[in-house]
Amino acid sequence: MKCICSIAAAAVLLGTASAQSFRRLGACPTLGCVFPPDQADFLAGQYFDIRLEVHQPTNGSEAIGLPLDERFTFTVAKKGASAKQAVEYFKIQEPKLEKWNFTYFEDLFARDAKRPSFVNVAAKAYRRVALYEPGEYTATLNYNNGSKTEATWLVRDLAEERKAKNIILFIGDGMTTNMITAARLIGHKTINGKYQTTMAMDKFPVLGHQMTHSIDSFITDSANSAAALNTGHKSTVNCLNVYADSSKDAFDDPKVETIAEIFHRLTGGRIGIVSTAYIADATPAALVAHTRNRGQYAAIVDTFLNGVQNYTWTKAPIDVLFGGGAEQFYPPSLGGVTYQNKNYYEEFAKQNYQILQNRTSLLAAKNTEKALGIFTVSNMAKWLDRNVYRQNLNQSLSPTGSKGPALDQPGLKDMTLKAIDILQARSGKDGWLLMSEAASIDKMMHVLDYDRALGELLELDDTIKATIAKLNSTKSLKETLILVTADHGHGFDVMGSVDTQYMAAQSGDRKKRDAIGVYEQSGLSQYINTGNLTYTDSNFPSNWDPRYTLFQGLMADPDRRENWKVHKNGPRVPARAANGSTDYYASPSDGAGGILLNGTLPVENDQGVHSLTDVPVFAMGPCQEEFGGVYNSPDIFFGMAKCFGLGRGTPPKTGY
Repeated sequence: MKCICSIAAAAVLLGTASAQSFRRLGACPTLGCVFPPDQADFLAGQYFDIRLEVHQPTNGSEAIGLPLDERFTFTVAKKGASAKQAVEYFKIQEPKLEKWNFTYFEDLFARDAKRPSFVNVAAKAYRRVALYEPGEYTATLNYNNGSKTEATWLVRDLAEERKAKNIILFIGDGMTTNMITAARLIGHKTINGKYQTTMAMDKFPVLGHQMTHSIDSFITDSANSAAALNTGHKSTVNCLNVYADSSKDAFDDPKVETIAEIFHRLTGGRIGIVSTAYIADATPAALVAHTRNRGQYAAIVDTFLNGVQNYTWTKAPIDVLFGGGAEQFYPPSLGGVTYQNKNYYEEFAKQNYQILQNRTSLLAAKNTEKALGIFTVSNMAKWLDRNVYRQNLNQSLSPTGSKGPALDQPGLKDMTLKAIDILQARSGKDGWLLMSEAASIDKMMHVLDYDRALGELLELDDTIKATIAKLNSTKSLKETLILVTADHGHGFDVMGSVDTQYMAAQSGDRKKRDAIGVYEQSGLSQYINTGNLTYTDSNFPSNWDPRYTLFQGLMADPDRRENWKVHKNGPRVPARAANGSTDYYASPSDGAGGILLNGTLPVENDQGVHSLTDVPVFAMGPCQEEFGGVYNSPDIFFGMAKCFGLGRGTPPKTGY
């Protein structure tokens, strides 16, 4: 944001500290806040909210002598035109003045000393507005008797012609180029340096890279990063399709309309959401949810069904919803945690959804009816446990709430292909938008379970391969844009190989390090694909426990013990708390015979964390040329919107 301060205001700000770990409000460095902030881009006709805040810090380095300004003004002007008051510009009523206060810590020293700074706030919110003409706009907040904050907004000029009937957005959560390289190595055979087969992703005609950083931090989470893909707006960590304000209510922050909501509003097109996570997790939620707190799972489930209350533009009916997270659906009497204590299986059934709770019922479901498929409590079982170490399936709980195991779970391929069947049957000429997420690439990288993460990535690639074949068989491949990308990455790579037998035979950590082979000692992959598993026509290793494994890992870790062997008894637990505290040490039962490694993260972290890395974007189909090169994550949204012809906020010109 650009702040132009009066002499009086500038004088009291001279001592202001520039905080890194803690900030008064992430995207508002001045005492006057405008959300959306400076340099926000919009789709013409995209609905959004505006939040204005004026802050009065009363202590700490930002303390000021000015009274709280309750008479601030706000104007909007298109470049070359005169500024108008916002109520006149958007033809809406003046919103009521809101007042609250909040506290924050300026830095780590203030946190340790338990010395919070206190801020009074005066605020207004302009709801459900839109800008229809492409071009540059200036939004100006005038406050504190001469200070002002200016935000320059750009409405992109996109063609209104619709070029794709359908879009599939595959998300490999946390997936990086390095992970794809490792998955290719273990799933595909090489002879004299040449791969005999390659990944389905490798065959896409267009490759790009997108930047994943947040608006107010350079490391993002899945909520904010997925929201950027769905709205074209970067926000703050933990935010789903809102800009984070300072209010106490996690649901009143300024909202931005998503691609799914716009697509359905303008075309009537159908929406599908598939994930191997619990379905209210950040990435699936990012298609329709609007909250500052991604952890509001019960409310997010209600949003899938009913939209956000009092926001007609947030109602994007979903025809397909497949994933885990049954605890947000079955009632509290069975141990569920649901919105208003309702039974959401019953709520979805009332709105004519088929209720599916295992793979058998999924495959038998009618293609002509909407479907809710919830297949386990929490996250779904991993590919490695469904197909190789099947004894671990008893670690998943039934979606019915019975506390029994969920032994008949579908995989990502099953769910995605069925979703396409339903969307094809129900959409007619309107087309459809499907998001399919391989969620546990990320979840297994967090717990340093690299084998399971790579298994999930290979399952994603297998799903992409099967999807292309299905679309080709139904004559709809040429009218469908297929995108494969990630929301963020992890700092993962492969640096060599590990002789696990030799490592286990050594007695000291320094000698165990001799088992790691680098450069010419790394050798070739010992993972072999013999095609004797469930997916006989695809590329998965048939031996997940060779003697020579990959020397692989992350940079940001908790304390852990590494032996670089597959974890046969279920997903890894690398660190555990000491004596019930939040101080985590290497888990005694993990990594037997391996090397004890000190962590690099704060001691309250028991998992790895995300990284800054750019992530790949693979594109095939109509508009594929929009996705080559290096660009920011919001550009994925604008590329999809352009391909669907969604500019101007009117129904697109189309031949479909």
